[in-house]
Amino acid sequence: MLAAADALFADADAPQTVSMDAIAAAAGVGKGTLFRAFGDRDGLLDSLAAAKFLPLRTAVESGPGPLGPDTPAPDRIVAFLDAVLTFKLENRNLMRAREVATTGNLQSERYRWMHGLLQRLIQDAATGCTANDAGYVAHALLATLHIDLIDELLTTGRSVEDIRRAQAAQALAALGGAARSGR
Repeated sequence: MLAAADALFADADAPQTVSMDAIAAAAGVGKGTLFRAFGDRDGLLDSLAAAKFLPLRTAVESGPGPLGPDTPAPDRIVAFLDAVLTFKLENRNLMRAREVATTGNLQSERYRWMHGLLQRLIQDAATGCTANDAGYVAHALLATLHIDLIDELLTTGRSVEDIRRAQAAQALAALGGAARSGR
């Protein structure tokens, strides 16, 4: 079912038009089967995004540098944000369907995990930074990766490399600000 949904979203001109009926038909199951398995369209989108995100999550939790746990926190933050940008670019329609056409993205397990990871890394990198300040900075950095913003930047002439450079500079600047807020 997830493979069928993935194929439909990847090929869609407008991801919001991919219906549960279309996914059920492509998967060769009844629509009720989808609803029993995922609850609703948001649940299906969350499950698909989580499945596709798993290799990145595994690399962060137990892989080698620059994403893995043995990398210094500032370098890891920059690498992680770059990897999330790459993930979103590679899964644009799925991300557009999840982040734009639905509600509750900030409550998704994937977002909470990313936010928690960044919050911890920011606290490690910015000595004295409070959990509240690190949490705010984590939200702010993740907001720069919303698919609408990425699409707007690309549409207005920024290259992916331009976005990567600006994102890395913003992350490092935010770490400096977080460190100062802890003083």
